[in-house]
Amino acid sequence: MAEVLSDFGIKEALKELGIKAINEGTSTGSNHFSNGDIIESYSPVDGQLIGKVKATTQADYDKVMTVATSAFKTWRTKPAPLRGEIVRQFGDKLREKKEALGKLVSYEMGKSYQEGLGEVQEMIDICDFAVGLSRQLHGLTMHSERPGHRMYEQYHPLGVVGIISAFNFPVAVWAWNTALAWICGDVCVWKPSEKAPICGVACQNIAAEVFKANGLPEGICNLINGDYKVGEMMTKDARVPLVSATGSTRMGRIVAQEVAKRLGNSLLELGGNNAIIVTPDADIKMTVIGAVFGAVGTAGQRCTSTRRLIIHDSMYDKVKDAIVKAYGQLRIGNPLDENNHVGPLIDKDAVKMYNSALERVVAEGGNIIVEGGVLSGEGYESGCYVKPAIAEAKPEFEIVQHETFAPVLYLLKYSGDVENAIAIQNAVAQGLSSAIMTNNLREAERFLSVAGSDCGIANVNIGTSGAEIGGAFGGEKDTGGGRESGSDAWKVYMRRQTNTINYTTNLPLAQGIKFDL
Repeated sequence: MAEVLSDFGIKEALKELGIKAINEGTSTGSNHFSNGDIIESYSPVDGQLIGKVKATTQADYDKVMTVATSAFKTWRTKPAPLRGEIVRQFGDKLREKKEALGKLVSYEMGKSYQEGLGEVQEMIDICDFAVGLSRQLHGLTMHSERPGHRMYEQYHPLGVVGIISAFNFPVAVWAWNTALAWICGDVCVWKPSEKAPICGVACQNIAAEVFKANGLPEGICNLINGDYKVGEMMTKDARVPLVSATGSTRMGRIVAQEVAKRLGNSLLELGGNNAIIVTPDADIKMTVIGAVFGAVGTAGQRCTSTRRLIIHDSMYDKVKDAIVKAYGQLRIGNPLDENNHVGPLIDKDAVKMYNSALERVVAEGGNIIVEGGVLSGEGYESGCYVKPAIAEAKPEFEIVQHETFAPVLYLLKYSGDVENAIAIQNAVAQGLSSAIMTNNLREAERFLSVAGSDCGIANVNIGTSGAEIGGAFGGEKDTGGGRESGSDAWKVYMRRQTNTINYTTNLPLAQGIKFDL
């Protein structure tokens, strides 16, 4: 294992999480590892090698699927509350290892340590939610039109759930899917991002420990590693009835098409181009807090990051000045140092995308009011640290129509009433998260009405970034239409069955049809 940040306890965290230097990769919860090519994971924090995994081969994948499908036959027969008890134990293990896993998330992905801890807390929260849900997997009872008959519906587990997660939330989104799938009676096969594979190994180790302690078969939790070719193994596999994929819209289109070819189900959580509308009745202080965290949190690499600030012309200069002043207070540096606000981008490809976005907005006639740029020198050796930037732009700019996965915030101006701002907000292809800052009840309700925001998430007087476990998370349009986490998102992981019971000695037919023999 290469030298890492000893001052921040990274080595100790890796040891606590059972991370080895090499030969981790494909796993069924036991000691089956891949024989594929080596994937090296380098930290964007300091450019150091964290560890290595082996990519999953087709032969490895087939072994995993054999074990997973066998485990499903056992797991699905366990009472749902018993499955909930296993998830409860997994949540407790996460509590024990929260600090270590939070540090690994921060170090491998680049988000602040506090955000890393917050991500692990989301895992714990979804476990708590799932435990309660394990006693509430309810169907409906309906009145039959035939005398002496009872109709009802019930939900059964699907089978193997394939999960493809993105680098920006390397553990939480997997847990959103897995905790619900487990209590529903499904088993999981997970392909984490090849940009954050060590986090995947850590989670697999924690889960395997829980299942082994309870004498449960291997294969309920499975890990595969690699690039898109490994993901294709699941998307094309009819043994995987549901593929849950988080990532870019481009990736989501490919997944949706491949899964649809075999009439499977897909749950898609894709790109966001999220906006905050600032009306004349907005609280400036709240607006600044929401906008700044939304735009620079996780270095702008959240699917819910604030990309656009749509400001009424009467408030424009006041809001702009306040935002620019707040940006001047940002501290950029090692995310494990809690004095810093902004860490690095995930890699140098992300830096290129950031630079390209700034060049394009200028080329289209935009005005950079908070200069960006790549940081260099002591503490920035990885080449992945950039300055959060702000550009004045127009809604019709081509660059504004796209999601830039970096800390670039576009200020847009609107005039007239709130309908004009809502029209600007909705005039992009993505539909994940949205917000309005206003103390005007009519404006707030208009924003939330059927003719208001077209996003899956619409907030009033909070920003676009972040979500609570209790609510279903997801978006519309190019965001994919999927829903994860709270509310009744659990139904995605189950198949619905309608049942009719005849408790008489006669067999009347529906709609009064006569068929006498």
